[in-house]
Amino acid sequence: MPDSRPQDAHRNFEDAFNSGDIEALLALYTVDARLVSDSGRVAIGHDAIREELVGLFAIKGRMTVQTLSAVQAGDIAMLRAEWRLDGLGPDDQPVAVSGKTSEVVLRHPDGQWLYLIDNPHGSE
Repeated sequence: MPDSRPQDAHRNFEDAFNSGDIEALLALYTVDARLVSDSGRVAIGHDAIREELVGLFAIKGRMTVQTLSAVQAGDIAMLRAEWRLDGLGPDDQPVAVSGKTSEVVLRHPDGQWLYLIDNPHGSE
């Protein structure tokens, strides 16, 4: 069933990440989406976003995302969330990373909310 609330994008991101399926995660972004890295570099489009997300997938763990706010204006919404990733790094040592996000999501014609701009460190 299509999503009806912008904040469902957070649940979908969490589910796709925790499934370990990078293609499912990329499907949550518009084709021309922007992802801001922790260094401030902006990745544009699925190929560049995939390169940024590969590092997160190197941490074998579980992500949780908690929506802090969602403001909708028609087919566009601004979201804020807190996220946390706990797991093991490539050296099998415990890793915990977290952040507060700022995001813009766009309602796709099928009703699903897709990331247009994703800044996972945008509220820090």
